[in-house]
Amino acid sequence: MKGLILSGGKGTRLRPITYTGAKQLVPVSNKPILWYAIEEMAAAGVQDIGIVISPETGEEVRSKTGNGERFGVQIQYILQDKAAGLAHAVKISRPFLGDDPFLMFLGDNLIQQGDLSHFLEVFKSQQPDALILLREVDNPTAFGVAEVDPFGQVMRLVEKPKDPPSNLALVGVYFFSALIHEAIAQIQPSPRGELEITDAIQQLINTQKQVQARQLRGWWLDTGKKDDLLEANRLVLDTLLETCIEGNVDAASQVIGRVKIGKTSKVNNCTIRGPVIIGDDCHLENCFIGPYSSISDNVKLINIDLEHSVILKGASIVDINQRIIDSVIGRRCRLTAAPPRPKALRFLVGDDSHIEIT
Repeated sequence: MKGLILSGGKGTRLRPITYTGAKQLVPVSNKPILWYAIEEMAAAGVQDIGIVISPETGEEVRSKTGNGERFGVQIQYILQDKAAGLAHAVKISRPFLGDDPFLMFLGDNLIQQGDLSHFLEVFKSQQPDALILLREVDNPTAFGVAEVDPFGQVMRLVEKPKDPPSNLALVGVYFFSALIHEAIAQIQPSPRGELEITDAIQQLINTQKQVQARQLRGWWLDTGKKDDLLEANRLVLDTLLETCIEGNVDAASQVIGRVKIGKTSKVNNCTIRGPVIIGDDCHLENCFIGPYSSISDNVKLINIDLEHSVILKGASIVDINQRIIDSVIGRRCRLTAAPPRPKALRFLVGDDSHIEIT
């Protein structure tokens, strides 16, 4: 069984954060999103993993993630030279995949830890031609949606339907036999010019192949937008964070709840209310750090209140003296208070104007 993780794309929904980096490397609880997928595959026993990368961000993904040694797996990188769809990513990965069954995971998706092993066992034991994971959603018109019979067989797939046949959205996790390659060879690009994986799965259904579905009971998030990223950060901190204080916390500070503070970080006269994670080499002074905040390495925070936010590596927020919530602050950003200016009114007023100033 091989693994395939799709880590291309331009991350337009997370701009400006992704103007200078891969969306799959944006951290959730101070760990790149992509690494959660790798760790899930490794925990499920998938050792041979291909990661599809783009020309724009591929080198960053490769240099940061490495050859897989840190995860106990082997990683091979596959360049997708243009964004031509998920099925196109599978197509160009055929030399790596061969005729082996494989697990495909979208690199910007997160699922609850431990769920993958169960579904992999289902796929191995029942040996369908494809197994897709579904999740009930409130807004099925925004997703690919499946219509499933009472026995778990998929009858049809519809991409972002105006009139959804169900509220079961496709999660970005798929199990395929080698027959998916034949299906991809038989489909045409969609109106947006891409080879869609939903069309390939539908082709399996149309040719009477066995496509099964299972519902994901734990949480699932596509982290492509800011609010989804913050929600993923909240869920991971809530479920996985364990207290570990390796930095220096002075006597004037108070640490409450589950908090992790990295090596050589200094906390002076602060209140930190977990769950909160703080990376290495950080400096916090006269701050309140509220729940569900992730602060990466080399961050400086002075005289601020922070809650439910993600602060990336090397950022500095000094003397804002206001509460910051629901925010994502990019790498090496600098937020400082502007110097006070004298109050004054300056005008260029046209003829026959009437202005009232209170």
